[in-house]
Amino acid sequence: MSILRGKHILLGITAGIAAYKTTFLVRLLVKAGANVRVIMTPASKAFVTPLTLSTLSNNPVLSDFTDDEDDNAVWNNHVELGLWADLFIIAPATANTLSKMATGNSDNFLTATYLSAKCPVYFAPAMDLDMYKHPTTQNTIETLQSYGNILIPSAFGELASGLVGMGRMAEPESIVKLVEAHILKALPLHGKKILITAGPTYEAIDPVRFIGNHSSGRMGFELAHSAAQQGAEVLLITGPSHYKAEQSAISTLAVTSAQEMYDAVHKHFNSVDVAILSAAVADYKPKHPSLSKIKKTEETLTLDLIKTKDILASLGEKKTDQFLMGFALETDNEITNAIKKLKSKNLDAIVLNSLSDSGAGFGGTTNKITIIDKDLNQTDYPLKSKSEVADDIIQKLITYTHA
Repeated sequence: MSILRGKHILLGITAGIAAYKTTFLVRLLVKAGANVRVIMTPASKAFVTPLTLSTLSNNPVLSDFTDDEDDNAVWNNHVELGLWADLFIIAPATANTLSKMATGNSDNFLTATYLSAKCPVYFAPAMDLDMYKHPTTQNTIETLQSYGNILIPSAFGELASGLVGMGRMAEPESIVKLVEAHILKALPLHGKKILITAGPTYEAIDPVRFIGNHSSGRMGFELAHSAAQQGAEVLLITGPSHYKAEQSAISTLAVTSAQEMYDAVHKHFNSVDVAILSAAVADYKPKHPSLSKIKKTEETLTLDLIKTKDILASLGEKKTDQFLMGFALETDNEITNAIKKLKSKNLDAIVLNSLSDSGAGFGGTTNKITIIDKDLNQTDYPLKSKSEVADDIIQKLITYTHA
């Protein structure tokens, strides 16, 4: 899953031969999860058809201030488009359009929308070698960068004229990678490594039976996704769960038992900046799991259980500069017990959710939490979807780690 997921992207296409590559660019942006709208200059339609781009983007293609339908003019609002966009990519950007952008010449719908845009604007020059090298073009590129626009550098290669040199538009894959990298660098958790645990653990009774709990792992997976969307590199250590982490910034390590999770967490803890332990780790495990299936011969079965290792407490003992956040699931004396856990395990913050709250707890799609930090500052949140809860937790983490 890309950092572009859910982004509103405007793609401006001008009249260069490289316009044919925008079909691939639109496809890549849509595949990344972005909502793409295309603006074409009238002359660019000679190089690629609006129908193709409309089909690939799943949105109408715009090229003028009005659409004439049955002699009734429909106004295309360039100001609204400029406000709608999270980012604006102009590719290919011809010398003519670059000059208009630099001088504020808004004689077409694309340049008018550019002047109205409140979002980051990326431009990918595409022209022949001598045009690209001309001092006026180079001055124009420098001017646009001085305005805060982001250059997508042209590539060296064979040009439409048959010459070989600079001026070739960057390939669609390179454009997407550059935009993703630029967005990531500006995110608050960029450069941070975060370890997150998720799901239940299964403690073997025999080869076919286990002791477990009702945790689905969803909360941990939502936390991993939210942290990655804020620029973090995430290691997700998860017990058995049907959820999948599909974002490229998330590495998943699957474990089964509490001991396996303990070993995995301790192996990686020294290399991370933050650890969020949201997994529902079993407190007890069978002392002597059977190596063969236990036959149902008696009316009762007695299991001798022993404590599992306390992962959270062990990290609290060994942490140095890491920010350590735990979870508390309580049914009685919630705040008191959460604070006790916060202090006894040397945590920087704890997330409390109560099984007595309707809609909270295991298995559901919602949760209601309270976050308490080591100074006992308490923040209460209303019932929300687990994805929104994850965003709240990560936003709180950002305030803690950037204080």
